[in-house]
Amino acid sequence: MYIETETTPNPATMKFLPGRQVMSAGTREFTSPEAAEASPLAEALFDCGDVTGVFFGSDFISVTAGPGADWGQLKPQVVAVMLDHFVSQAPLFSGGDAAAIAVSADDAEAIGDDPADADIVAQIHELLETRIRPAVAGDGGDIVYRGFREGVVYLTMQGACAGCPSSTATLKHGIESLLKHYIPEVAEVRAA
Repeated sequence: MYIETETTPNPATMKFLPGRQVMSAGTREFTSPEAAEASPLAEALFDCGDVTGVFFGSDFISVTAGPGADWGQLKPQVVAVMLDHFVSQAPLFSGGDAAAIAVSADDAEAIGDDPADADIVAQIHELLETRIRPAVAGDGGDIVYRGFREGVVYLTMQGACAGCPSSTATLKHGIESLLKHYIPEVAEVRAA
């Protein structure tokens, strides 16, 4: 088995591609060792020491290192943990089933969605699924819809995109421009 690695726009995060499916549906982000207890793989990655975040996508895993971490030393440790996990065919989550804890954009708690805006919200979801989420996943992250209120779309960045120096520019110049172009009712995009 060979695990490919890619850099991401976030210098603290690397993307690892095991060449197989990681999550069958949704995504999952772990931002602390305590949260990682739900997954033997995430827990083992946090045990590497300098890991501050783990994100599972459909076919990739993004790992974020803390300030001052040396990826030259950390990367081989992370790859070894992943190889051990995938070769042993261990379950991704404790209990073996991620269905109860996978998070998809549709499961996110909405911020003030007005039933009168149902058509606008449907258009936002369509653009997120077809244009935005695939691009963000290419950078090792995900974006989750949180709500639409009074012309403002609320989104949350995850994985490599959370805390990335260019995430604000991505939200304001990329995503906001796209949504405004296709949906005139959208006036602004904000991080939730």
